[in-house]
Amino acid sequence: MSAVPAPDRSTDARPGTPGTLRVALLGCGVVGSEVARALIEHADDLAARAGAHLDLVGIAVRDTSRPRDGVGTVIPAELLTDDAGALVDSADLVVELMGGIEPARGLIRRAIEGGASVVTANKALLAEHGPELFEAADDAGVDLSFEAAVAGAIPIVRPVRESLAGDQVRRVLGIVNGTTNYVLDQMTTHGAELEDAVKEAQALGYAEADPTADVEGFDAAAKAAILASLAFHTRVRLDQVAREGITAITPADVVAARLTGHVVKLLAIAERTAEGVSVRVHPALVPGDHPLAAVRGAFNAVFVEADGAGPLMFYGQGAGGRPTASAVLGDLVSAARDRLVGGKGPRESAYASLPVLPADAAVTRYQVRLAVADRPGALAQVAGVLADHGVSIDTMRQAPDEPYATDVAEGRAAVLLTTHAAREASLAATVDALQRTDRVHEITSVLRVEGV
Repeated sequence: MSAVPAPDRSTDARPGTPGTLRVALLGCGVVGSEVARALIEHADDLAARAGAHLDLVGIAVRDTSRPRDGVGTVIPAELLTDDAGALVDSADLVVELMGGIEPARGLIRRAIEGGASVVTANKALLAEHGPELFEAADDAGVDLSFEAAVAGAIPIVRPVRESLAGDQVRRVLGIVNGTTNYVLDQMTTHGAELEDAVKEAQALGYAEADPTADVEGFDAAAKAAILASLAFHTRVRLDQVAREGITAITPADVVAARLTGHVVKLLAIAERTAEGVSVRVHPALVPGDHPLAAVRGAFNAVFVEADGAGPLMFYGQGAGGRPTASAVLGDLVSAARDRLVGGKGPRESAYASLPVLPADAAVTRYQVRLAVADRPGALAQVAGVLADHGVSIDTMRQAPDEPYATDVAEGRAAVLLTTHAAREASLAATVDALQRTDRVHEITSVLRVEGV
């Protein structure tokens, strides 16, 4: 374990002098190793941009003896330490790339209270404990930056928080998880089963050995909470985000979507209404002519609608070591500049304190696939149930030979209907009522329609 001397913050990197800022890196995984490599290989360029040398003084890891990419070649092995606390105490700037809640939360608090600015990519931590950490950073007069926490290399945090600060953001639609987008893209373009597409994503390094956080929507929900908090100047907790993953999506869903001119995507959606803020993550049908429909593979994209700026699209690589490291390093340079001039980056803005609406208050459209008795009156009964619940039908088609009807038993007819916009509560009650009618044998699939 290497010893880490404490810095003298009274003399380091004063404005106008070629000073040095000491950087502590917490974590040396895929992203951490790329950040370390860049700090070493591009030291002169980063110094010119930041206004001071960014001296990597240590990398905290759990096991210093474990082999790691680049360590011993580009990254000196003596930088590794298992004493994260001492490393944090020695630094002017702390980069947290450990992930998880603890010990990351405690170490970030320790860094902030010790006067260090912090850069993190930890979306789960920010979604759960962001307000606490932002308040601590504000009290200490230091920066807490997190561009890499949402959509990897895509610059979305800074545009929403700063560039659109004078505008009114109405809606944010995002493909913010590269794993699920890759899986759904494989199902759309190659007809793959979900399980096979997940295995392929794992083989390519897009998905972890345990893909639960991705396919069940936990990762996207944390990012949605952060985006909504920024866009609407309102604290949105992770437990206030309605969440549904992609594990129930079938090839038949993909085929049915194509027949109606849609593509299935996992979306993070945040909307501001007259009643408050609605935030949710779920699979959705996106019209084929919407910009998000063209986002392929493991790429991410965020579509922002604002009163003045109108529609804006942010697109790029949402994950991976080098893309995410790019966002981390951008925050690090900005934090260094702030420190040199004695300034601070943007503070948390939660002045609006809008109510966060329950999931059933969202307004959306449904596309429902169901199997009905193949005899007269079945469609009339279905239409009657929707009318009773105040939900109007946009389109309805009954075609037993359609590709999406292959899982419908003999003697039954496959029906595909799309509703007009209605409250989620009304739509859910409608689906429940349909399941209890004598001529509806099965609700095969229920998907929301977004982006219209």
